[in-house]
Amino acid sequence: MNVLRLISSFRARLLLVLAALLILTLGTQYLLNLRAARANRVLREQQADALIAALRLGVDSIFAKPRLVELIKQENNPLLDPATGRVANVIVVDQNWRVSDSLDLDFLKVNGEYQPRYLQDLTTLPPVMNLSQLPQEDRTRFPAGKENSSEESRAFPIETDEGRYYVIVVLKSAREAPSILNLQAARPLIYTLAILLAATLVAGILVWQFTRPIKDLSNAARRVAAGDFDFRVPAADRSDEMGQLASRFNEMIARLSHTRELEGLLHQAEQSAVVGRLASAIAHEIRNPLNYINLTLDHLRTAFAPDDEKKRATFERLAQQLKAEVARINTRISEFLSYSRPSALELQPLELRAMATDALQMVEVKAAESHIKTRVEQTGEVPLVLGDAEALRSVFTNLIINSMQAIDGEGGSLTITISSENSGHNAKIEITDTGRGIAPEDINKIFEPYFSTKETGTGLGLAIVKKAIDDHGGTISVRSKQGDGTTFTITLPTEREG
Repeated sequence: MNVLRLISSFRARLLLVLAALLILTLGTQYLLNLRAARANRVLREQQADALIAALRLGVDSIFAKPRLVELIKQENNPLLDPATGRVANVIVVDQNWRVSDSLDLDFLKVNGEYQPRYLQDLTTLPPVMNLSQLPQEDRTRFPAGKENSSEESRAFPIETDEGRYYVIVVLKSAREAPSILNLQAARPLIYTLAILLAATLVAGILVWQFTRPIKDLSNAARRVAAGDFDFRVPAADRSDEMGQLASRFNEMIARLSHTRELEGLLHQAEQSAVVGRLASAIAHEIRNPLNYINLTLDHLRTAFAPDDEKKRATFERLAQQLKAEVARINTRISEFLSYSRPSALELQPLELRAMATDALQMVEVKAAESHIKTRVEQTGEVPLVLGDAEALRSVFTNLIINSMQAIDGEGGSLTITISSENSGHNAKIEITDTGRGIAPEDINKIFEPYFSTKETGTGLGLAIVKKAIDDHGGTISVRSKQGDGTTFTITLPTEREG
């Protein structure tokens, strides 16, 4: 285990790279010395191989008939490459001692035009080295040639049905191959440079891999300091020292995240306990007077109704409105009591526009007195939403009352805009006012229970609104700018959901 840990250490790997660099350098020099000892033999073998390849190319030209320049392209043999190979030229002589093909097209031209040329006319051809090995009657057919220390030629008779052909191969002299010799002289330096570059690259990669996690840890520490625990340092899967450090750092982040979750749950539990105690107190102190008021209204309707039919109708309407408001207050108390418990919703298809219009009627008188314009707008067709009528009425009521209270003095507007989104699977409600707005530091707190910016507020209105929206599977958000008003945006699932 200790050996494996040592090998996975960054320091150990760096030492291994340096040792490998030394071994590779010495080994390369040794191999290059062996290669230099074989250089002469390799050159001779290359010369033989080039001779065989050129002879085969000439034979193919005789029997297969394609031109040599076409065959050499098909061969793609580096030995036949005029620039880097050993073969300088291949000449095919037919049975009439005329040049029928050549890699050097100048051997096929007379005064710049393609015309048959006899072998005797090739005065620039190097002397044939193996002339003594050719048939006696053919030796005089070959020109004396021009001495050229950089080239040498050999002739090979080829018997065909048409007669005897000759393939003459012109080779570059091994003594005059500057490109090859220069390459051999530079090869040790090239190999040594390649090894150094490879070692430098490997060392650079190791250093990069070692320092990159340090930067990641620095960024991670900055994010943790800012309160972000929803990430992990990616270097934890490494087996070296940085991997161990990153792993410990991730464990710390996980523990901090868990601690924050526990703090949030504890805070929520404390808030729920406060809300529960407050709701119980409200229920105890208010429900008994409400019951008395409700019973008294029933008694007034039966015992003190006016005889005049018109007055009796007005009396009955007002009494019914009072009873409805008493019932609504009683419902709010029930909502306070059930805030910390799961809601039992009675879902049914509801039309949002009708609900919004009905909720606005509650503030019509106040809006008229303060010259506040109220309206409900609908964009396109909006499907029915699946919701609890009382819960959504409470949502509209709370938000409308908040908007009215936020509009200081006289004038202003309160607009409810209803539209659909997500191909009709969601309905969107925007409640916009031109009030004083919400301070930036309070935006993230307004949905928390028991938080209020009003001197007489309980801080439960928007908390109840958010809970009702969450119970419906919807979302609620707010955007506001002090002095320019506030917009609450609600999304609710419709009958088309799923």
